[in-house]
Amino acid sequence: MDDTLATGIAQAALPPAPGADRYRSLDFADAAATLPAGQSYDLLATPESATHWLVNHDLTTPDVQMYEVCAQRMRTLRTHVRALFSARVDGTPPPEESLRAVNEALTAVPTAPLLAWDGTQGLRRVQAHPTDQAVNHALATLAADAADLLTGPDADILAACGSAPCDRFLLLTHGRRHWCSTRCGDRARAARAYARRSGASD
Repeated sequence: MDDTLATGIAQAALPPAPGADRYRSLDFADAAATLPAGQSYDLLATPESATHWLVNHDLTTPDVQMYEVCAQRMRTLRTHVRALFSARVDGTPPPEESLRAVNEALTAVPTAPLLAWDGTQGLRRVQAHPTDQAVNHALATLAADAADLLTGPDADILAACGSAPCDRFLLLTHGRRHWCSTRCGDRARAARAYARRSGASD
């Protein structure tokens, strides 16, 4: 898949859900979705599309070379983040393996700026982002963001889209709105209207 095709997939996807502007991990969890009529998409399906997603979220630069093993690591972490989000929404204990996976991502890279020296600037603190660890840093950032969401005040407004078959997450930031996009909202309203008409005709 080339960058043009990756861009095309992104354009075909649903727009970011409410709250995705505040939490990149929410958009990360929603980077794959189930749509009506057996359709779906995955913005992390290939190394090219995964790189495109990371670049668009300021988590890497376009010159970073990503391989399938890296894209697979992103998809695996996304699965675990989604499991933690689902557990929070459902009020059930989170899966141990998902907690472990997020914690491993959190601790895979230094969290504090390191001490460095060069002849021009002398001693200074720098955040290490070597190219070969770019994915580690991106996953650590997303894991930390997910942890912040799950343990902060917005955890109480984390929800699953209420328009089946959509399986995306959102924050309930717009009153009683319980869907992730206008498209899902229109489908939910149409389903309710159909149910009312069917009930009236019985």
